Amino acid sequence: MTYYSLHHEAPNATFREAVIKGLAPDKGLYFPESITPLPKSFWNDIANLSHEVIAYEAIRQFVSPDIPEAELKRIIQETLSFDFPVVDLNEQISTLELFHGPTMAFKDVGARFMARCLGYFNRNNNNEVTVLVATSGDTGGAVANGFLGVKGVNVVILYPSGKVSDIQEKQLTTLGQNIKALEVDGTFDDCQTMVKQAFLDENLTSKMALTSANSINVARWLPQMFYFMFAYKALHEKHENLVFSVPSGNFGNICAGMMAQQLGMPVEQFVASNNVNNVVTRYLLSQLYEPKPAIQTISNAMDVGAPSNFIRIQEIYKNNFEALKKYLSSYSFTDEETKSAMLEIYQKYNYVADPHGAVGYLGCKAYLKKHPKAHTVFLETAHPTKFLDVVEDVISDKQELPEQIKAVIDKKKKATSIASYEDLKTFLLT
Repeated sequence: MTYYSLHHEAPNATFREAVIKGLAPDKGLYFPESITPLPKSFWNDIANLSHEVIAYEAIRQFVSPDIPEAELKRIIQETLSFDFPVVDLNEQISTLELFHGPTMAFKDVGARFMARCLGYFNRNNNNEVTVLVATSGDTGGAVANGFLGVKGVNVVILYPSGKVSDIQEKQLTTLGQNIKALEVDGTFDDCQTMVKQAFLDENLTSKMALTSANSINVARWLPQMFYFMFAYKALHEKHENLVFSVPSGNFGNICAGMMAQQLGMPVEQFVASNNVNNVVTRYLLSQLYEPKPAIQTISNAMDVGAPSNFIRIQEIYKNNFEALKKYLSSYSFTDEETKSAMLEIYQKYNYVADPHGAVGYLGCKAYLKKHPKAHTVFLETAHPTKFLDVVEDVISDKQELPEQIKAVIDKKKKATSIASYEDLKTFLLT
């Protein structure tokens, strides 16, 4: 498999090269040169397949020949060392729980997969690589945990000051070793802009090897196909018209679901459930794509005003707006609507949702108004205790902390404050 830049002004890259570079030299995101659907027999027999087999069949064409079969199976086994349960709330709405990993967020899958790929590529290399990553919340903790102690890899995480939850901040600032945290005076978009600028700074890249662990990196993005396929495995025999409602910020997760669709997974529709950072919701109404500065909300991981991965979604559907609209809907919800949804889910179903999952639930309800025969699945992307203050305030019930959270809650934060790209560059060079 080779990958081309979506700016079409850079040489094609192997999987290994795309993972190590992160971003193409012409600033474009990498996209696979071809996508071969899995045979119908795979989808017909999926109920009898293990998660590891499903994941292997899904990803192998995208990593071949750079990772041999035995090594890929080991990477998958270590990546998927926790559960992905589907919980039915009612006959038309289920939730896919993606928070049973080490940092209790959906990004554990991509971060663990990428860390192991990079560790494999770096196994005989004495040169160090620096993983540079911007986070709006959960990416930082997942990347920090996934890359902790990986040979020859240093990790630098940029996060917006005051715009991540206390627990999210602890997960990315307390591990030490090869993990460094930079607290940025700005928004997630500012963090992401700095990361992209670093990749394009030849004065910097001539002195050090940089890669990214954001969902712009193919090894972070593509493994997220796995759990959409796991949900299909759990539900397809009972429900024909599956709809995935995905809380969407940088749009890597929903884009991975669409890649699973390209592999042949039957899906009626994807719903991009937005908070008030709703550039895609507006685009689907107007065909005008107008990024705007991010607005802070209680669903902070979705506070993205310029989603990087939307260009990949457009590429999947050949930049055809009508083809895209056939499979993508989008709705936008306020914090007050999100809180009301959290309370409704708790009172009606005795289920505690985090703010991001609640936005996904609202997306399900909005879609069902016009499509009452569908079965909707919203992604519960993070454990509710990662947003403890908001959750307990809304449902008026004390929540017990899981062991993964207890492990970091009392640790001391260690972060360096920066305010500009020059501050980042100075930090990296020194």
